[in-house]
Amino acid sequence: MNKTILLVLIATSFFINSGHAQENTAETGSLNSGTISSQFDYLNSISNNFQEYKVVKKTNLDKIKSNVIDSLHVFKKELIDIHVTVKDQQAKINQLEEEINNTQAELEAANKARDSFFFFGLPIHKSAYNSIMWTIVTGLLAAFLFFLYKYSKSHKVITLARKNLEETVEEFEQHRKNTLDRERKLKRELVDAINGKIS
Repeated sequence: MNKTILLVLIATSFFINSGHAQENTAETGSLNSGTISSQFDYLNSISNNFQEYKVVKKTNLDKIKSNVIDSLHVFKKELIDIHVTVKDQQAKINQLEEEINNTQAELEAANKARDSFFFFGLPIHKSAYNSIMWTIVTGLLAAFLFFLYKYSKSHKVITLARKNLEETVEEFEQHRKNTLDRERKLKRELVDAINGKIS
């Protein structure tokens, strides 16, 4: 029993010392830059091994937590900006729809008019008037389709941003749960080892 406890203490001491050595030689820049996924990979690589567990330094865990929170704030700001852009584009689309409806109403009125009539004091043929109006409608429709395309693109950006945000939150929560489970298991093993030594 005493030999087992001694071996556990020696192994623990070895992992702690190797952790300090690895910590001193490792570059800390990887926790300050790169994607959240790469930072988790780096955290995994610099963490010590204890049996089948990973021992994560609390300062590193706090750092990556801070990075995740910062990323979430950035995503939130981007979503707010996108919402503002979409709102502006929707207002422009509504204005274009109103203009198209007004133009169509004018065309219907023109279809009921005589073949020739005065327009701003000048005589104009109905076919020429229709050509002008359809040119305006085509231009408005092209502008409407352009803003509709921009609106659709913004919607895709919002969907992608939400998906990335959900994946980041899910990844962080899973990592946090795994870390807590590992810490609990290590604490239980330490308590069991101390209890075994006392008994």
